[in-house]
Amino acid sequence: MDHWKHTQSPHLLTKTGIYLMQEGNEEPFNIRLHLAKDILTIQEQDVICVTGEPFYSSERTVTIRRQTIGGFGLSIKGGAEHKIPVVISKISKEQKAELSGLLFIGDGILQINGINVRSYRHEEVVQVLRNAGEEVTLTVSFLKKTPAFLKLPLCEDCTCIPSDQSSGTSSPLCDSGLHLNYHPNNTDTLSCSSWPTSPGLRWEKRWVDLRLIPLLHSRLSQYIPGSDVCRKNAFQVIAVDGVCSGVIQFTAAEDCLDWLQAIASNISSLTKHNVKKINRNFPVNQQIIYMGWVDEKEQDSVQDRMYSPKFLALRGSSLFKFSAPPVTTWDWTRAEKSFTVYEIMCKILKDNDLLDKRKHCFSVQTESGEDMFFSVELECELLIWEKAFQMATFLEVERIQSKTYACIMESHLMGLTIDFSMGFVCFDAASKAVLWRYKFSQLKGSSDDGKSKIKFLFQNQDSKSIEAKELEFSNLFAVLHCIHAFFAAKVACLDPMFVESHGTATTTGIPSLSSISCNSQTPKLKYAT
Repeated sequence: MDHWKHTQSPHLLTKTGIYLMQEGNEEPFNIRLHLAKDILTIQEQDVICVTGEPFYSSERTVTIRRQTIGGFGLSIKGGAEHKIPVVISKISKEQKAELSGLLFIGDGILQINGINVRSYRHEEVVQVLRNAGEEVTLTVSFLKKTPAFLKLPLCEDCTCIPSDQSSGTSSPLCDSGLHLNYHPNNTDTLSCSSWPTSPGLRWEKRWVDLRLIPLLHSRLSQYIPGSDVCRKNAFQVIAVDGVCSGVIQFTAAEDCLDWLQAIASNISSLTKHNVKKINRNFPVNQQIIYMGWVDEKEQDSVQDRMYSPKFLALRGSSLFKFSAPPVTTWDWTRAEKSFTVYEIMCKILKDNDLLDKRKHCFSVQTESGEDMFFSVELECELLIWEKAFQMATFLEVERIQSKTYACIMESHLMGLTIDFSMGFVCFDAASKAVLWRYKFSQLKGSSDDGKSKIKFLFQNQDSKSIEAKELEFSNLFAVLHCIHAFFAAKVACLDPMFVESHGTATTTGIPSLSSISCNSQTPKLKYAT
């Protein structure tokens, strides 16, 4: 059962469905998910009293009579061999007048005529019921978490599966009913919603809230924590305060992906709205472009802790890495690390570049040459990150226009300016005299030694000959990344698709976090480097 609809916003979804959830090493149990625009509600089934003054007891006592046709009209499964009480798995319509909504499919039988049968095996409970006489008093409690083999389709009638009558034995995995004088031709069950009101207390099986997870800054995880092992058709949702949904399981991969995308889309929409509010308090050159959870691959990883969750933010000229989302202005000063966006390099990892079984990954090479590796859950999240990083770099290059680095050429202290309008300008540090200048279009190639030296190959505009210029820098990777950023921004300015999609800082201001939802099929924007 899975229902969903779009809300007024094209990227906000509401969605409802019944699935399984597992907590720790417990058996999976049925839950109902409801996705709203800002909260994920997880519900479990419970039996509650709905009459008179507020009253709740986990146990109920019900007296039923054996009938000429239909017997007790109950079928049971389970037993102590499965570390649970015997559970009512079917109820015959013959018992409709007697039960009056006091017994439910899923009730565990705790006592029979005062005999405690909690620790009885299946066959032992069958014998007690056989010898119980014409009237039996049952003490029951609705078991919300029972093994999967006891589960029946919710809100649906089920076909009786009687035990092997010829063998004289009953199976805890099948419905034991015939030996309780249950008529084999009557396979109807009673839907809980159709039971009549009892004259006294009335009980109903309802979905009740188990957990509420606010979606703002929540994160999704298909992977077993810390590893690259992806759960099959399952994921967790972890709230910003650490409250976890448990592992939500789906029978079909399509359902799992639909829910992942819907939740991710709502988280993205909430983040965009939150960023818009925060940006009102920041100047234009300090606006937030991106915020979101990633998993970072540990540098010195051990087998059970290969990845740890981090929160990345692109704001103004910087990429920030946090252990938790920044809420106050003070939080922004406490980032684990920060980097200047035009002095780092981002690479989306594909195929052979991937380090392990994680699929949606990117690397960031810092100005010191260190590589950091990150993973996100969905391809759409990877696209949002890539587009945001391009945008942050473009806006910052457009804002600063030029960047100068100290360098050495032929044992002389020089300065190299990378200028958005003019290209490369090399000058004497002492006299400021310009030694040479070239446009970006004149750079035909370059090479470096991976330590400090770069050799540029420029083409002379007049003679068309190649002129080599070798410079030495103390911060090689920062310079290389800065050149790359300026080239990318230059090409992006000439790309009508990029400019129309994003606007520029001087005309339309800072763009929204992303115009891409997790259900979008918008192609990636690329520009040459």
